[in-house]
Amino acid sequence: MTGPLEHREESLTTATEARGLEALISRAARAGKGAAPVERWNPDFCGDLDMEIKADGTWFYLGTPIGRMPLVQLFSSVLRKDEDGRTYLVTPVERVGIRVADAPFIAVEMDVSGGGDARIITFRTNVGDVVEAGPERPLRFVDENETGGLKPYVLVRGRLEALVARPVMYELVGHGEEVEIGGKTMFAVRSKGAVFPIMPADQLKWLSA
Repeated sequence: MTGPLEHREESLTTATEARGLEALISRAARAGKGAAPVERWNPDFCGDLDMEIKADGTWFYLGTPIGRMPLVQLFSSVLRKDEDGRTYLVTPVERVGIRVADAPFIAVEMDVSGGGDARIITFRTNVGDVVEAGPERPLRFVDENETGGLKPYVLVRGRLEALVARPVMYELVGHGEEVEIGGKTMFAVRSKGAVFPIMPADQLKWLSA
């Protein structure tokens, strides 16, 4: 008798039943625990899978939310964003495309330790990654034109980023300071010796008026 996660040879991209997801679970599980070394794998592209990560970080498969967090964490461990700008699930034997509405992860919590150049800002993502912002894991801030707001992102690994959730963003901005960058006064945050500009200081004053 075969188990539900037994290795299957059918193409994931042609599977429309739950067994297609089971096959992917099986292969992802064999990649190992934690973030897999997907950057070192170069499997063939096997097509697109009907899987999407919504803007709020919710994962969908065949239009249905994936409610099991351990399963989401497993899939997140084999994510890779390539130079073509697309995001894939990658195992040693296959690479399948999925859709990502914004960022694949959400930074849902942050911690700040130290001060000045010794300050370290640490984020926890919705799938359990812990990331220290710094030279190797930069923060970037994007103007949200449609709302006039701000969207911060922190690099998690490879080209994969986490969107900083709005409540966490307000906490993050609370640690901002005015810093001279290239002869211009910027409102910025520091972490691990790196300075990440948010916006020109005069723009912040105008918005706060």
